[in-house]
Amino acid sequence: MSISASEYFRAKLQCEIDVMEVAESQSGSLVVVDTRRQSSWDHGHIPGAVHLPTADIPSFAKELIPAGSQVVVYSWGPGCNGSTFAALAFAELGYSVKEMIGGIEYWIRNGLPLATATATGTVQSKPDSLVTAHTS
Repeated sequence: MSISASEYFRAKLQCEIDVMEVAESQSGSLVVVDTRRQSSWDHGHIPGAVHLPTADIPSFAKELIPAGSQVVVYSWGPGCNGSTFAALAFAELGYSVKEMIGGIEYWIRNGLPLATATATGTVQSKPDSLVTAHTS
Protein backbone atom coordinates (compact mmCIF):
# COMPACT_ATOMS: atom_id res chain seq x y z
CA MET A 1 0.00 0.00 0.00
CA SER A 2 1.33 3.39 -0.90
CA ILE A 3 0.28 6.73 0.47
CA SER A 4 0.39 10.10 -1.24
CA ALA A 5 2.89 12.77 -0.31
CA SER A 6 0.12 14.88 1.21
CA GLU A 7 -1.04 11.95 3.39
CA TYR A 8 2.53 11.31 4.52
CA PHE A 9 3.24 14.93 5.45
CA ARG A 10 -0.15 15.37 7.17
CA ALA A 11 0.57 12.30 9.31
CA LYS A 12 4.12 13.47 10.00
CA LEU A 13 2.91 16.86 11.24
CA GLN A 14 0.55 15.13 13.69
CA CYS A 15 3.58 13.45 15.28
CA GLU A 16 6.02 16.38 15.44
CA ILE A 17 6.26 19.69 17.25
CA ASP A 18 8.94 22.36 16.94
CA VAL A 19 10.86 23.94 19.80
CA MET A 20 9.13 27.31 19.59
CA GLU A 21 5.69 25.70 19.80
CA VAL A 22 6.85 23.83 22.91
CA ALA A 23 8.38 26.99 24.41
CA GLU A 24 5.23 29.01 23.74
CA SER A 25 2.75 26.34 24.87
CA GLN A 26 0.43 26.99 27.77
CA SER A 27 1.94 25.90 31.06
CA GLY A 28 0.81 22.40 31.99
CA SER A 29 -0.55 21.56 28.54
CA LEU A 30 2.41 19.30 27.68
CA VAL A 31 4.55 16.82 29.57
CA VAL A 32 8.02 17.37 28.12
CA VAL A 33 10.28 14.33 28.47
CA ASP A 34 14.07 14.38 28.10
CA THR A 35 15.03 10.91 26.89
CA ARG A 36 18.82 11.28 27.11
CA ARG A 37 21.25 9.72 29.58
CA GLN A 38 21.90 11.20 33.04
CA SER A 39 25.09 13.07 32.11
CA SER A 40 23.31 14.83 29.24
CA TRP A 41 20.39 15.74 31.51
CA ASP A 42 22.81 17.15 34.11
CA HIS A 43 24.60 19.20 31.44
CA GLY A 44 21.36 20.96 30.47
CA HIS A 45 17.68 20.25 29.95
CA ILE A 46 14.41 22.06 29.37
CA PRO A 47 13.14 23.55 32.65
CA GLY A 48 10.22 21.54 33.96
CA ALA A 49 11.00 18.51 31.78
CA VAL A 50 10.78 14.98 33.14
CA HIS A 51 13.93 12.88 32.83
CA LEU A 52 13.09 9.43 31.49
CA PRO A 53 15.75 7.76 29.32
CA THR A 54 14.34 5.84 26.37
CA ALA A 55 15.29 2.42 27.75
CA ASP A 56 13.32 3.15 30.94
CA ILE A 57 10.07 4.26 29.30
CA PRO A 58 8.38 0.81 29.29
CA SER A 59 9.13 0.33 33.00
CA PHE A 60 8.52 3.82 34.44
CA ALA A 61 6.28 5.86 32.11
CA LYS A 62 3.01 4.89 33.78
CA GLU A 63 4.49 5.75 37.17
CA LEU A 64 5.84 9.18 36.09
CA ILE A 65 3.51 10.38 33.32
CA PRO A 66 -0.25 10.62 33.98
CA ALA A 67 -2.49 8.76 31.54
CA GLY A 68 -4.09 11.13 29.05
CA SER A 69 -1.12 13.50 28.99
CA GLN A 70 0.12 15.08 25.76
CA VAL A 71 3.73 13.91 25.83
CA VAL A 72 6.54 15.65 23.97
CA VAL A 73 9.85 13.81 23.77
CA TYR A 74 13.27 15.14 22.87
CA SER A 75 16.86 13.97 22.67
CA TRP A 76 20.00 15.67 21.42
CA GLY A 77 19.13 16.98 17.98
CA PRO A 78 18.45 16.38 14.32
CA GLY A 79 21.36 13.94 13.96
CA CYS A 80 20.00 11.69 16.73
CA ASN A 81 17.00 9.39 16.48
CA GLY A 82 16.75 8.72 20.23
CA SER A 83 13.56 10.75 20.50
CA THR A 84 12.02 8.73 17.66
CA PHE A 85 12.60 5.52 19.62
CA ALA A 86 11.19 7.24 22.73
CA ALA A 87 8.10 8.47 20.86
CA LEU A 88 7.50 4.93 19.61
CA ALA A 89 7.80 3.55 23.15
CA PHE A 90 5.24 6.07 24.47
CA ALA A 91 2.90 5.44 21.52
CA GLU A 92 3.05 1.70 22.15
CA LEU A 93 2.00 2.38 25.75
CA GLY A 94 -1.04 4.30 24.48
CA TYR A 95 0.15 7.87 25.10
CA SER A 96 -0.52 10.78 22.78
CA VAL A 97 3.04 11.71 21.87
CA LYS A 98 4.91 14.15 19.65
CA GLU A 99 8.61 14.33 18.87
CA MET A 100 10.23 17.75 19.34
CA ILE A 101 12.12 18.27 16.12
CA GLY A 102 15.59 19.75 16.51
CA GLY A 103 15.90 18.41 20.06
CA ILE A 104 17.79 20.20 22.81
CA GLU A 105 20.27 21.48 20.21
CA TYR A 106 17.64 23.66 18.57
CA TRP A 107 16.19 24.62 21.94
CA ILE A 108 19.61 26.03 22.84
CA ARG A 109 20.17 27.56 19.40
CA ASN A 110 16.87 29.41 19.78
CA GLY A 111 18.23 31.00 22.97
CA LEU A 112 15.70 29.31 25.23
CA PRO A 113 16.45 28.70 28.92
CA LEU A 114 18.15 25.58 30.28
CA ALA A 115 18.20 24.05 33.71
CA THR A 116 21.42 22.30 34.74
CA ALA A 117 22.59 20.16 37.63
CA THR A 118 24.91 22.92 38.85
CA ALA A 119 23.12 26.21 38.15
CA THR A 120 20.57 27.77 40.45
CA GLY A 121 17.69 28.78 38.24
CA THR A 122 18.19 28.67 34.50
CA VAL A 123 20.88 29.65 32.04
CA GLN A 124 20.23 31.14 28.64
CA SER A 125 22.33 31.69 25.54
CA LYS A 126 21.96 34.20 22.75
CA PRO A 127 19.73 33.00 19.89
CA ASP A 128 21.51 31.81 16.75
CA SER A 129 20.22 34.12 13.99
CA LEU A 130 20.79 31.39 11.39
CA VAL A 131 18.23 29.18 13.12
CA THR A 132 15.54 31.48 14.40
CA ALA A 133 13.95 34.87 14.15
CA HIS A 134 13.22 34.60 17.89
CA THR A 135 14.69 37.71 19.52
CA SER A 136 13.56 37.69 23.15
